[in-house]
Amino acid sequence: MPPPRQISLDVAIMGREFRISCPEEEREGLLAAVSYLDRKMREIRDTGKVIGLERIAIMAALNITHDYLAARPPAADDSAARGKVEQLNALLDAALAQQDNLF
Repeated sequence: MPPPRQISLDVAIMGREFRISCPEEEREGLLAAVSYLDRKMREIRDTGKVIGLERIAIMAALNITHDYLAARPPAADDSAARGKVEQLNALLDAALAQQDNLF
């Protein structure tokens, strides 16, 4: 299978132009990400509390990361998995003990 074809896109974020390369099949997702980032950065700028493109970008990155982490499903409870493993180990120990009696 040939490698995915790379394309270059010209995008604008906060009025600044960027040329970005991506696999052709990821074009729509990248454009959606650019649009989302641009919107979030403009929202932060429009509050008037954060000045400077770099600071706005960092605040947008923090906000987006926070939203992403909050939306992820919670990690499974390790104690439940640990209990199941201990239960399986006890079953294996019992089966092996019976095996020892055969020889």
